[in-house]
Amino acid sequence: MKAKDIFSYAFSAIKLRKLRAGLTTLGVVIGIAAIVALLSITQGLQVAIAGQLQKGFATDTLIVSTGGGLGAGGTDSGFNLMVNDTKTIDAIENVTTSLAIIQRVGYIKSGEQTRRVTIVGIDYATYKEIYGSTFIAETGEIPLNPENTTVVVGKRVSDPWNNGTLFCSLGDSVEILWTNTTARPLRNETYTGEIAAVLQEVGGFTIGGPSDSNIYIPISQAQSFFGTEKCEIIIVKLKNDDKTTIDSTAKVIKEAFSGQVSVTSSTAVLNIISSVFSTIELFLAGIAAISLLVAGIGIMNIMIVSLMERTREIGILKALGMKSRTVLLIFLGEAVIIGFLGAVIGVGAGWTLAQVVVRALNFGGGTRFGNQAAMSNGLTINPVLTPTVFVGAMAFGLMVSIVFALYPAWRASKLKPVEALRYE
Repeated sequence: MKAKDIFSYAFSAIKLRKLRAGLTTLGVVIGIAAIVALLSITQGLQVAIAGQLQKGFATDTLIVSTGGGLGAGGTDSGFNLMVNDTKTIDAIENVTTSLAIIQRVGYIKSGEQTRRVTIVGIDYATYKEIYGSTFIAETGEIPLNPENTTVVVGKRVSDPWNNGTLFCSLGDSVEILWTNTTARPLRNETYTGEIAAVLQEVGGFTIGGPSDSNIYIPISQAQSFFGTEKCEIIIVKLKNDDKTTIDSTAKVIKEAFSGQVSVTSSTAVLNIISSVFSTIELFLAGIAAISLLVAGIGIMNIMIVSLMERTREIGILKALGMKSRTVLLIFLGEAVIIGFLGAVIGVGAGWTLAQVVVRALNFGGGTRFGNQAAMSNGLTINPVLTPTVFVGAMAFGLMVSIVFALYPAWRASKLKPVEALRYE
């Protein structure tokens, strides 16, 4: 028989048992829909976070910190980075400039209202050189030679509710507060500053880069206000973002500080995040695939039941000269049709489900994460159905259907005409 005739016969057999075939197909639909929905949402989340991070990162920068690196634990070696360590780093080949950052958690008071913020001490001119695409004033002007009372605030500090109700604005005098925990008894340090600029919205997660929830003060004021020459991190701007330049410069910086510092590149952070998301995608796909395997067992069951019901029919066909191979292909054809229909409907259902879920998550302007919710716009997720996910889902649906139909199809093809005709 021709392939067209085989599929035509298989489709006719499916139509005769619509309800049973429909329930079997539903199992495939559920499995494929789960895979597509989970992977589309995960891909969308990855794209959203990568986009946010890229706003706050500069790919031609290195981040120098003490100990085990950013966010790493470990024993304190007693080594501290100092503000004037930038001079050592600036002398290294391929380094354009470097910037020390001092930061503390504190408060900003405007009128009768007080908000918790991160107070960041920087050199405005150098910071603008490194993060020229994000450290931009929406109102006012970032001074390159600021007075110590100059304050630059992030967008969410000025407009924390994102509705035009301002906490503070350009030209306001605000009180900066910080609790000195090293003093005994503890005491609050305060000074009054004037807002010289409100930054454009960055909307990203950052390590060292501009943030909507930070306030910025001159580095000299930070040294005086916090009473320290120590800095948390040093941002290093390189001549280019070539991997060779990044690796060689990072090695030289570590050697310059006798291995007491960790050097992290922005591209390495992004690569790690991509790797983590790939692992998550694989895990979620594995979970969703379980439901598809259950659907495969359902296909095997329906094929065996169909075989039992159609034993005499198969006996007649084989008695009329139909080859065993043709019987095998007819049963596999039924499985292919069920798998294909289930995969197509499942992809559509999964994409629709993903859209519904993200709309629920994005309700009110974005997905919120912890304390960031009060200070930022949140993270808006848009599902992403990549060609790989689409083709993979279709192929997986067909593969599961065929694999679980092989045994019933083989049994049908091996029926002997005489025994099949005598079957009751």
